[in-house]
Amino acid sequence: MSSLTLERSVVSRESTASGSRGVRTTSHRSAQRSIVSSAKSDTDTKSIVSAQAKKKKNEPNPFKISPDADFFLIRDQEKEKKQREKEINKNLKVHQKGTYTTKMNAKLARLRKEIEEEEMGEAAESGEKAMAMLDTTAWKLAVTRDTHVPRESVHEFINKKKEMFLLQYSLAVKRDEIQKLEAMAAAEEMKLEKAEQFLEEDAVRFDEFLKQNDRNSVEALKQADKETKLKMEQVALIKSHTAQMMNIKSDISKCEEILKEYLMYKEFLFRLSPKEWKEEVLKKKDTKKSLPPTSREKEKLDSETKVSTSPMPGKKTESRSSSQITQSRDSTRDPRQSSRQSMKTAGSKKLSSATYQAEDKSTSESLVSSDSDEEPELYFTDPQQLLDIFSELEEQNLSLIQNSQETEEALEEIKHTITTTQQKMENETQQLKEQIVHLKASIAQEQERAADLELKSRVFAFGQYKSEDQDKMLTSLSSKVEEVYRSCIGENRANLNALQMLMVIEHQLEELLDNIEVIPKERIEIAEKAKEKERRLRLREEKIKQQKLHQEERLRRALERAQADPKKTTGRKLMTRSDPPALKLKTDKDQDKIDKEKEEALLFFT
Repeated sequence: MSSLTLERSVVSRESTASGSRGVRTTSHRSAQRSIVSSAKSDTDTKSIVSAQAKKKKNEPNPFKISPDADFFLIRDQEKEKKQREKEINKNLKVHQKGTYTTKMNAKLARLRKEIEEEEMGEAAESGEKAMAMLDTTAWKLAVTRDTHVPRESVHEFINKKKEMFLLQYSLAVKRDEIQKLEAMAAAEEMKLEKAEQFLEEDAVRFDEFLKQNDRNSVEALKQADKETKLKMEQVALIKSHTAQMMNIKSDISKCEEILKEYLMYKEFLFRLSPKEWKEEVLKKKDTKKSLPPTSREKEKLDSETKVSTSPMPGKKTESRSSSQITQSRDSTRDPRQSSRQSMKTAGSKKLSSATYQAEDKSTSESLVSSDSDEEPELYFTDPQQLLDIFSELEEQNLSLIQNSQETEEALEEIKHTITTTQQKMENETQQLKEQIVHLKASIAQEQERAADLELKSRVFAFGQYKSEDQDKMLTSLSSKVEEVYRSCIGENRANLNALQMLMVIEHQLEELLDNIEVIPKERIEIAEKAKEKERRLRLREEKIKQQKLHQEERLRRALERAQADPKKTTGRKLMTRSDPPALKLKTDKDQDKIDKEKEEALLFFT
């Protein structure tokens, strides 16, 4: 009976564990197991226990070693399996590898699944058999015929009842949970149906919105097409009007050019006309201006009526006048070209035309400022008159050109003489300036030499310096100057003395300074940086050498201290005594003089 209770408790635990995984599967399994347990409780428990005992006897003992098993082969297989797993783990990445606990948990989960599947299969088979056996009364009689039912104690009975109650309670709880879940599922299904309905309605509305949007877009496209057509028509009209305006403007500009040309011809002819006729024309204009405005308006109206009554003769006269103007233009073109050629040869010196223009300037301005409504009056009636005037003007121009050429030749000769005299004067002044500069330079050199000699005489005038010491100092100074000369300029092949070498060195230094001013700043900065770098490297190397020497000195002293005999202090320690009185140094009277001489020696000989 204890085994039966254990089986029931295991079944109840399995049912509760599987219930957490899935509600429907657990309910089905718990129902089957409850049926099986009730069948077993109704039937004889002893027969079931005996059947289980027989089954256990027939099963092989897992702790008994079979004689056919080769343990060494199994060990080798396990080793190969482990080796293969290691090789696979080597190629895996870090996040793909697992720990020992995960592997063991996976194995245990696999074993649990297999055991649960076996138990489920056995429970299903036993439940089916029990359900089949419950229906057969023969089986019931056979089971209960010759069975000896042992007596149960009250404690066992109470435990069984308790287990039955617990099973019934768990079944009731699970049924309630199933009902709740079914109700929740139904509610969710209702919500889903409502959501589907809302979605369908939204889809219908969205389709209607899209259709309306398509209609609006089609209407907008039609309206845009209409507007574009209207715009194109307006643009075409604007283009046509602009083209007409441009044509009219071009016609106006052409007419203005023709008018300017005719006015120029009119002015030209007016200038060629004699003075008497000009004065008469001006008098007529003055009289017309002096008339009252009413009389002028009447005259204008009379002229307009005459023109309106006889339009054809006016046109004929206009055509005749235009033909006459063209003929006169053609006739005057050849002499004008010849006059232009003659004027080109003469250049820009048209004295006669200038004087003529100055005389007739006022008359031409008054004529140009006259009203355009007035009929033009011309003095010349025949082109031959103009040709005669042109020939006279050409003769005058030729004579004037000859005079101007003669004056130009004379002017060129005068200019040539002026330039030659200026060059001679400039050369002479340049030579004199150079002589002045040379004289000033020689004077400055002599002054410098005199100053140097004076300084030397002052330096060597002291009584403390002997002649031998002075000679030695001069030789040392000259040797140093020669060394500087060799390093800066080269060897002293001309046997120059110390002063001359110093002058050459100074001249070379001035040239170098001038060249430095010409050199761009970038190159100077680069050179300065390079020199500064070399200086720093040299200082660093010297510092490192000094540090090495200092280190060697310290090591040497340390070795000496280590090798030296230890000093043993004997007697009592030395005590500090009072300092002796400070000695007062006697100042020499000649010390200032000696210091001054030293400063001068340092100034002139270093």
